[in-house]
Amino acid sequence: MKAVYCTAYGSPEVLKMVDVPKPLPQADELLIRIHASAVNSGDVRIRKADPWAVRLFFGFSKPRKSILGGVFSGEVVEIGQAVTQFKVGDSVFGSTGMEFGAYAEFKTLKERAVLVPKPESLSHTEAAIIPFGAMTALHFIQKAKIKAGQKVLIYGASGAVGSSAVQLAKTFGAEVTAVCSGANMELMKEIGADKVINYQQEDLSVHNEKYDVIYEAVNKLSFAQSIRHLKKDGVLILGAAGFPQLLRSGFARMSGRKVLTGLIKESVESMTFIKGLIEQEKFQPVLDRTFSLNQIAEAHEYVDLGHKKGNVALKVTPDA
Repeated sequence: MKAVYCTAYGSPEVLKMVDVPKPLPQADELLIRIHASAVNSGDVRIRKADPWAVRLFFGFSKPRKSILGGVFSGEVVEIGQAVTQFKVGDSVFGSTGMEFGAYAEFKTLKERAVLVPKPESLSHTEAAIIPFGAMTALHFIQKAKIKAGQKVLIYGASGAVGSSAVQLAKTFGAEVTAVCSGANMELMKEIGADKVINYQQEDLSVHNEKYDVIYEAVNKLSFAQSIRHLKKDGVLILGAAGFPQLLRSGFARMSGRKVLTGLIKESVESMTFIKGLIEQEKFQPVLDRTFSLNQIAEAHEYVDLGHKKGNVALKVTPDA
């Protein structure tokens, strides 16, 4: 099968297309033909070993898991004899977790892995871009216990996580203010934001509004501004996990605010909840650009620029 190897840490050029043996499913596994995947910030951080601590967990000189890619949409083409929940021909989407491996034509996963049936209304390309941003945003929004009537500010609202957070916060009944560039203002309105602030023309400091929850999705809002605009009993979500976020969370806690940060827990329950919202037309994929698998370096180069709107998809099969 065709797959993309990450041959070292570094620029997108370290990603190389290779031929490797197709995996065989064990008794409790599914063999999935990957139709589509995505390039998200998690893939980029591992490829670049940024932060450096990535090396401590994933391999010192290069990733131990050579095939990156953490999300997918595809078709079950073979099952082990102990599998009972899925059958050959099922369309599924989800996350491979720390197994990675979605930058390939085939992937084996345990039956209990984080995957659910794909909504019929979505193509494989649309479905593949959902799990990363949606599960990340849902994890923090549920922990923050966002409820109807609360005011929520989402900073970095046009990215994969931010655009999911806007939609999910609205689903929970919040009044949502999205902060993004001028080019993305219409998109924010389309996915449900009540108010939109163009950070290129308006400094957040001129606004006197205070929020019940601030979701900082891109690590660009200063600590001082976060605290200034957060109610005394408010919740600050620092969604981009890393040392700077942990440092800021310490200062924020000293101010008496509740802070949520760190790694998320992916689950079948989360994917089932998100799938239900899609089927109720309360959540939609936000797709910026689509690349083919053999354009993987170009896709990573584009994500490296930091200006994507929502998600970048990878078509592994032409009809995805």
